[in-house]
Amino acid sequence: FVGSSLDWFTPFNLFCGLGLIVAYTLLATTWLIMKSEGALQNRMRELTRHVLLALIAVIAVVSIWTPLGWQFVAERWFTLPNFFWFLPVPVLVAVFSLWIWRLTRNPDSHARPFLLTLGLIFLGFSGLGISLWPHIIPPRITLWEAAAPPASQLFMLIGTLLIIPVILVYTAWSYYVFRGKVSDTEGYH
Repeated sequence: FVGSSLDWFTPFNLFCGLGLIVAYTLLATTWLIMKSEGALQNRMRELTRHVLLALIAVIAVVSIWTPLGWQFVAERWFTLPNFFWFLPVPVLVAVFSLWIWRLTRNPDSHARPFLLTLGLIFLGFSGLGISLWPHIIPPRITLWEAAAPPASQLFMLIGTLLIIPVILVYTAWSYYVFRGKVSDTEGYH
């Protein structure tokens, strides 16, 4: 790193990385609610509420930090008519969060907390995408400046078209093998 610029190493980027860890933790706890029973499921319901509060805090901090850090983000979110176009994102984040919170108190809900967590994470990435578009590395490098040459993109497209079916078949097989729930009495085989 001698003589190199560490512009990517900012507190904002580190905080977004922390937020990603919290988001993956929420995915894990809600996945375990869906895939387990008994004491483990009850423990994950309790842990999900704590992790959900941490994720809401991270989302709130990023939502405040981003427009304060870059004027173009503040103009995008808080000028009319953009404000009304983008308002569903924070409203849906609040609705999904409350819904997940309520479902963790309901012993009959198994898959819905995980599905809502997927939606919550999609909304978080949507909000960040809306805020930073078209910048990949704000505020200097845009999507088009960071893009590979067309020949490289074509090469990657062909490789993607060949490997995606393999990934989909393997994923379907994995879900088939690990279908069902883990109970307290089964143990490990």
